[in-house]
Amino acid sequence: MATGETGFSDVVFDLVSVQYHALKGGHDYGQYVRDARNAGYDDIAEFFERVMEEDATRASTCHDLLAKLSSKEDTGAAVS
Repeated sequence: MATGETGFSDVVFDLVSVQYHALKGGHDYGQYVRDARNAGYDDIAEFFERVMEEDATRASTCHDLLAKLSSKEDTGAAVS
């Protein structure tokens, strides 16, 4: 399995990256929901809540896939 510059497999790095961005987005979207609600735009707030839920699901799926991959010995850090 190919490893990138990090020493971890490209697939592991990619999953961690998607998980990070999903979690970061979920954090940011919470503010967007508050902004929309404070401005009286409940429909927009509901849209942001759906996006936040999708990112939470995405992050959880990444977590599950990373756990599955961790049982395979060729996906961890490369040993020099």
